[in-house]
Amino acid sequence: MEAQQAAMQAAAAAQEQAKKLEVAANEEKRKVTATQEAANTSKKAAKEEVKVVNAVKEEAERKLKGGIQPVVTPTHQEVLAAKRRVQYREDLFHFAIAGVAGGGKSSLINALRGLRDEDIRSAATGVTQTTLNLARYGNSNAEYPYVWYDIPGAGTLKIPDWQYFNAQGLYVFDCIIVLFDNRFTMTDIAILTNCRRFKIPTYIVRSKADQHIRNVMKDMGYDSDDDENEDQKKKLYQTARQQFIQQTRQSVKDNLENANMPEQRVYIVSNETMLSVVKKKRPKKFIDEIELLNDLVEEAQTRRAHRDAEAAATTKD
Repeated sequence: MEAQQAAMQAAAAAQEQAKKLEVAANEEKRKVTATQEAANTSKKAAKEEVKVVNAVKEEAERKLKGGIQPVVTPTHQEVLAAKRRVQYREDLFHFAIAGVAGGGKSSLINALRGLRDEDIRSAATGVTQTTLNLARYGNSNAEYPYVWYDIPGAGTLKIPDWQYFNAQGLYVFDCIIVLFDNRFTMTDIAILTNCRRFKIPTYIVRSKADQHIRNVMKDMGYDSDDDENEDQKKKLYQTARQQFIQQTRQSVKDNLENANMPEQRVYIVSNETMLSVVKKKRPKKFIDEIELLNDLVEEAQTRRAHRDAEAAATTKD
């Protein structure tokens, strides 16, 4: 009897153990199946992601080939990093002068700061001293809390036109002067386009007006070695000056129109004349130097007043 009872208990225990093993096996099978399903889902999602990325890439390449530049928005971290790089301060107004290399950015900055190229603390100029890195210059007149930035010329860097704006961190500046010398380029258009996106005020400026006018005079037959009377020289100068101004304004207008951008004024200046204006002298020959300086000062004062009003409203709240 006892032997029979022991046998029954052993059989029940074996049956219970078999059930546990079956449950464990089923659970393991379920886990393996779930893992396989998750892997398949992940693989499918990865394929879909790659498909989307490739589609975006192909679309960007298609647009780029068609002349449509992709929109690249900097991240919050990139903005902060750019501000640290340029030593951005809320109590200052930050002017950046950008454009193609050789346009005379350094010389214009010197003139706007009331300095000649050869003066101490002036921005380096010349073919062998072309700016390859962003340079920061304080204003010599403490009355105007401005900082000027000489941005590396697009021609000195292997950066596509549409990447130049972001690569140089131009989105952190308060105002950007787009400076050109001989011709208005796609780089200039790209800068203006991006400035509109970021609501950054811009000023299109053509430099070296005095040199260009002399070149037009030569094209018209003027020879400085000839003994032409002063009246003839003045008339020729006025004709060349007017021709240069009209051609410049029309050229910029046409370029903006071709790029589907709104019309915008171009300021025509010479650095020597700008220096005289900054030093509060009244130059005999000037084009847009006085108006450019006044507009830049007004832009900075307006922005500063706006910031002061915002600060006062925040304090009040």
